[in-house]
Amino acid sequence: MVNVNVCVGSSCHIRGSYKIIELINSAIKENNLSDKVAVSAAFCLGHCMNGVSVKVNDQIFGVNEDSFGEFFEENIKKPALAE
Repeated sequence: MVNVNVCVGSSCHIRGSYKIIELINSAIKENNLSDKVAVSAAFCLGHCMNGVSVKVNDQIFGVNEDSFGEFFEENIKKPALAE
């Protein structure tokens, strides 16, 4: 199971965390990964300056709408399919 936590704290909220959650959930559904990926909200992951903070398992990334596609493919989809 790939565990994804998206920060919804003040800074990430302003940067679009709810849009990122929406994109993640849509991509999970489109790729039939619902049984392999768990998504939840989190408060401050400590990387406020790098876009919306997204923790995948134990690694934290800064994500925005422009970088989402590549981020999802490399850090969520590939690991989920490898399980």
